[in-house]
Amino acid sequence: MDLKNESGSAIDISHLTVSYGPVPALLDVSLKIPKGKLVGIIGPNGSGKSTLIKAILGFVKPDLGKVNIFDQDASTAKGMVAYVPQRGAVDWDFPITVREVATMGRYGHRRWWQDMTRKDLRISDDALAKVRMSEFASRQIGQLSGGQQQRVFMARALAQKAEILLLDEPFSGVDAATENAILEVLQETREQGKTLCVVHHDLATAAEYFDYLILLKQRMFGFGPPSQILVPELLCQVYEGNMKVFAELANRTQSGESHE
Repeated sequence: MDLKNESGSAIDISHLTVSYGPVPALLDVSLKIPKGKLVGIIGPNGSGKSTLIKAILGFVKPDLGKVNIFDQDASTAKGMVAYVPQRGAVDWDFPITVREVATMGRYGHRRWWQDMTRKDLRISDDALAKVRMSEFASRQIGQLSGGQQQRVFMARALAQKAEILLLDEPFSGVDAATENAILEVLQETREQGKTLCVVHHDLATAAEYFDYLILLKQRMFGFGPPSQILVPELLCQVYEGNMKVFAELANRTQSGESHE
């Protein structure tokens, strides 16, 4: 498999449908996510954003459709995808240090009976340095602020050295300084050729942060550059919100406040 093939997609989703019992979470979602891009997944609460991430990871079994990672079935793409969960999904009382969490990103590169090598520890330490958490390496994760905890789990994902990073609400509940630090890491990771998909709730920053946006509400209502997605006619279908607010947002996007 040639990951340097510029014509290929990092993630290829075809007619993906996922239900929780009788309740549909995703309906017939199809898209191709190109390599080396920073992609935001937006939509209202309950729209299927986290389910899309879990389907790519193989955490949920689709009713229909499939997910390919670099032209192979996602179930066989072990090691190519790293995941940063929502903070609420983590047991912060678990007795583990910041450095040990980062080192967990190297487990997939070792057999269960093998110890971490010097290279593994160096990669973990480098990942902590990237997210500016080196000085907290010996601290228990429950003693950190919410933003610091988020950065530690980003370090774990970076230490995995995966080609694709999936992040579920990494900016939720963090202060402005931490948000900027996380965004810097995401952008630097993209510049290294990695592909990133990020569940995001803030429409006001979506145009600035992402190369592409996926607009979801069970079905996919749009996929493309922010200037094509953050338009009133699409947003009002999905959010059923205030047309004036969406019009102002679209005007900002079209006027060049986006990084594009």
